[in-house]
Amino acid sequence: QIALWLKKIYGNQPIPAFEVNKRTVDILYDLAERNEARDMDVSLLIEDMKQKATEYEAEAKYLQGLLAESLALSLSRLSSKGTSYLSVLVNSATILETKDTSLASFFCAINDMTSELHATESKNRKMELELRDRMKKLTEALLLEKQIREDLEKTEKYLEFEKAKAEYQSQKMKFLKDKSKDLKIRIKAAEEQLTATGLDKSLTHESLVNLSK
Repeated sequence: QIALWLKKIYGNQPIPAFEVNKRTVDILYDLAERNEARDMDVSLLIEDMKQKATEYEAEAKYLQGLLAESLALSLSRLSSKGTSYLSVLVNSATILETKDTSLASFFCAINDMTSELHATESKNRKMELELRDRMKKLTEALLLEKQIREDLEKTEKYLEFEKAKAEYQSQKMKFLKDKSKDLKIRIKAAEEQLTATGLDKSLTHESLVNLSK
């Protein structure tokens, strides 16, 4: 089967040599089956197109005969307007993919296209509503993001102010501690100096305050 297929493919040309083993045979067999299936599909498509061409030709002859019998007209004797109308009719039938140019075929095709149009419009309206809803949510999200950014900036400024304030208080507290320590040292030194000069401790400020109490 593979040999027959290769001979069919290459025709009078020599078939290239290849190693015969299970893998190559399987691959060639698969290719042969796919090729034959494709050829079959193409053949069916060609036959279908030939049948449609025959049907269109018969329809054209029928219309030509109808024009000749009913109106004593032929395609070669039609006016430019008549030829234009006929072209419109043919193009409409082609676009609508009708079986023939009868009114029934046109009505069916137009109804189908109208139904499809309504379905598409309904789908578009639904998508438009979804888009509006998403745009609304997006706008709300952007406004919320803007508000959060503004609040964040205010918070950062407030934190910077509080940080500077805390640093100032820390420096002030350090200064007061250092000052208090210095005063205690100076007081102690003054007391020691007064004690050394023979000052009675009962006359010190602390003793007088205690005595007053």
